[in-house]
Amino acid sequence: MTRGRFVAAGGAVAAGAFALTVALWPGGDGPAPAQPSEAARKPPASSRAPRPSESHPLSKAPATIPAVREHTAAAGPGWRPDTRTGRVVVRDDGLADEGRLLAGELRLKYAGQDRPREGDVELALTPDGDGDGDGDKSKDKDKDKEAEADKAAGPESYTLAVRERRVRITAPAEAGVFYGTRTLKQEVKGDRTAPEGVIRDRPAKPRRGFMLDIARKHFDAAWIEDRIRELGDLKYNELGLHFSDDQAFRVESDSHPEIVSPDHLTKAQVRRILKLAASRHITVVPEIDSPGHLGAVIDKHPSLQLRDARGKATRGAVDISEPGAARIVDDLLKEFAQLFPGDHWHLGADEYLALTAKDPEASYPRLAAAARERYGPGGRVRDLATDWLNDRAETVRAYEKKLRAWNDGFFPGGRARAADDLEVAYWTGKEIGAREPVEYLKAGRRLVNYNDEYLYYVLGEPNDFRYPTGQRIYESWTPLVLRGTRPVDARYDDRILGASFAVWCDLARSQTQEQVAEGIRLPLRATVQKLWDPRKPSLPWPDFVRLADTVR
Repeated sequence: MTRGRFVAAGGAVAAGAFALTVALWPGGDGPAPAQPSEAARKPPASSRAPRPSESHPLSKAPATIPAVREHTAAAGPGWRPDTRTGRVVVRDDGLADEGRLLAGELRLKYAGQDRPREGDVELALTPDGDGDGDGDKSKDKDKDKEAEADKAAGPESYTLAVRERRVRITAPAEAGVFYGTRTLKQEVKGDRTAPEGVIRDRPAKPRRGFMLDIARKHFDAAWIEDRIRELGDLKYNELGLHFSDDQAFRVESDSHPEIVSPDHLTKAQVRRILKLAASRHITVVPEIDSPGHLGAVIDKHPSLQLRDARGKATRGAVDISEPGAARIVDDLLKEFAQLFPGDHWHLGADEYLALTAKDPEASYPRLAAAARERYGPGGRVRDLATDWLNDRAETVRAYEKKLRAWNDGFFPGGRARAADDLEVAYWTGKEIGAREPVEYLKAGRRLVNYNDEYLYYVLGEPNDFRYPTGQRIYESWTPLVLRGTRPVDARYDDRILGASFAVWCDLARSQTQEQVAEGIRLPLRATVQKLWDPRKPSLPWPDFVRLADTVR
């Protein structure tokens, strides 16, 4: 799936930057509006930022990964967990899981829906901007403002306020509250203190993913669960599992048990993984790649093998003119669409080797004949491949999934067109007939960035791949850099949904599970920093590395 082998101050302060950013919240990252006169800007004395006192100077923005988008400084002692008396309380039953998790991590008592007191952490949803009903109107007004900011910033936003030796985390949805708890956990890591003041935070991109090739290399369930905990703490929200390829099929199957490899995940293990991921607000995105990369299926069903004009088998490719190929793949799609409850699905569709031939119609006359039969004299093999993609999409769409496919599964021209709702997983510009990302963007497609120049960790470094470094991602990559090293125009930013860092196991024995975990540690942190905050990071790379070691 690496694919190259087949082709020839006292104000709002940005974390670590001490730059004013109030004008950017919550309306986006554009320029600040025109400033009023100095007299109009000056707030009444009662609302001015507190002055440093002898006992408590103004706080500084917390150091976290990813960095928070905005911190409003305040004078006060901050907050540290008191394991003797500190508690976590919640305002809503739906936050019990987040509350229990945080209480366990910080060694505090989980007290459920109790009234917060000094030393406590309070978690609350704020869909209506309600106050806490404690009779303190000034506090209720503060909370109303927090609720309004949360709602305006989106469902993954949150507000974290440290006041009067208490912490209050609010958000319009449970995911935002969870992210607030991740920030608090990092703030107090290493015996540090959560600074006084208010954090208002949100991600720049809605898709923040990590993809793992478990087909070529078996990763045990415990290792995957450890990565989920790591991803959750970093505010990732997707885990992709590529579990079917030429080498193996790695998840237990009831519909076709004959194709399952000896080393695999049982469905019980998958369900535990899914439960843990859900508790971290991570969607698991499955991928059963087709019509290429199906060697594990073909091994048990050789009649489905694609053969060229000379009768030579084409590795990993099924004959898409053979109805039996569609039936077995649809069986698997239906079975696993029910096992994986998330609302995203990856259809694959890359590297169908019939379409890498110089003349697909001459090289694969059986496919060419099927294309002409369906589309008339002008029908081509690429039309048949597009039909395959659309048909598989229709199978999974019945389970209300949002669908994506690799960019080399979308073919220009021809009689057939890929369904409009398919997102493009853009991974490379190295494939034969490669198209620039802008072609997809201009056509109205939405893209997820898998740029193999920066985001591909390929075991053994075959085909000129090199292990990506966190520093290179941190210093020179952004979500706009979809292909190679050049960004697309910023006007396409809203069509780029996010990105996914990917581990591919081409030479599976090149690294152990433990070596993979260590090798991706800093790249994962650099990637999420660039997905969470579109601005240039304020910390130099060596400081970022030291921070990563502090909060790990």
